[in-house]
Amino acid sequence: MEILKGIRVLDFGRYIAGPFAGALLADLGADVIRIEKVDGSEDRYTTPVNPGTEDGEVGSMFLHLNRNKRGITLNPKKPGSDVVKRRLIESADVVLANMPQSGLKDIGIDYASLVAIKPDIILASSSAFGASGPFGDRVGFDGVAQAMSGNLHLTGEENQPTRNFHPYVDFTTGALNTVAILSAIMHRQQTGEGQEVQGALLASALTVAGGTLIEQALTNANRVASGNRGQTAAPSDTFKTKDGWVLVSAVGQPLFERWARLMEDDFWLTDSRFSDDASRGKHSEMISDRMQQWTKTRTTVEVVEALDTARIPCGEVLTPQEALDHPQVQAMDYLEDLTYPGVEGTYPLPRIPIEFSKIERSKPRRPPLLSEHTADILIELGFSNDEITSFREQRMI
Repeated sequence: MEILKGIRVLDFGRYIAGPFAGALLADLGADVIRIEKVDGSEDRYTTPVNPGTEDGEVGSMFLHLNRNKRGITLNPKKPGSDVVKRRLIESADVVLANMPQSGLKDIGIDYASLVAIKPDIILASSSAFGASGPFGDRVGFDGVAQAMSGNLHLTGEENQPTRNFHPYVDFTTGALNTVAILSAIMHRQQTGEGQEVQGALLASALTVAGGTLIEQALTNANRVASGNRGQTAAPSDTFKTKDGWVLVSAVGQPLFERWARLMEDDFWLTDSRFSDDASRGKHSEMISDRMQQWTKTRTTVEVVEALDTARIPCGEVLTPQEALDHPQVQAMDYLEDLTYPGVEGTYPLPRIPIEFSKIERSKPRRPPLLSEHTADILIELGFSNDEITSFREQRMI
């Protein structure tokens, strides 16, 4: 795709939130330059899929979030490195980073420093807690935001706070920062002005938790965790079958009526305890018990087929391998097979999760090797081969 052709992004991101925004922009055609430490940044090696290999380890999340990018190394704190950083900034439209404001200032990519070099630059930053408030300079990861937004309290079982396995806060923040960057680019096209846009993990977590927070503020519900069993509708739970597990989610009167017909029992439609979602949520244990009686005598395939025929949302509980092998996942053509030096075989890369009717999707490029494009990019910026050699000798790059 070439929607953002001609837009250059300097990606100082680490781990997930920043790199995911960079990956989405690269998917859309931007020239995203991943800037790493001279010996490689921490997230390059997290959860390695090729531990101990001569070509250098690489982590699964790095393979996921650094597709379609070019890669250089730079130590912005090294004396003399300002000349490289300055030319990079002069060539860029967007600077992307996920760190507190103090971290941005420490390496000279805070907004004031950037606009002194390029007045119409766009800085897109994200941090754990935002730029203001008593926690403004604290660091944090996805799980911290989950904990402080109420999610851990409501996930898992009562008295056992449980985080979501997958880092939904990081990915939400990266996606929202991408929206902010695209908006800032459009604003600059209209006005000529750059600006700073900021995201925060806690803000993203509070956004996902918004309905629960509103309910608490208005009704003092004081909910506690109830495993997989929903509390505001039923049946909404996981159920054991003869050979596996399924998740069923019936929300709203029409779905509940279909479920009652499937159970072949009008009792659920005449008893006032099950008259609406809120009442069904309060008595969800009874409904889950009835559903469990029904599923335990059937195979997963039989349960899913019956629920699908009744048009009740359901899905098998799959392992990661089963998800990879599932015919629906394969039919979606969402996972692209890529290779990476030092990694045996191919790996399934999740591409941009959006379909366009008028825009042709390009096959993704693999993530960069450490410092793979450093020389090429510096030559583009006007540095000579001798200067590049000198920078390397000084470990500036």
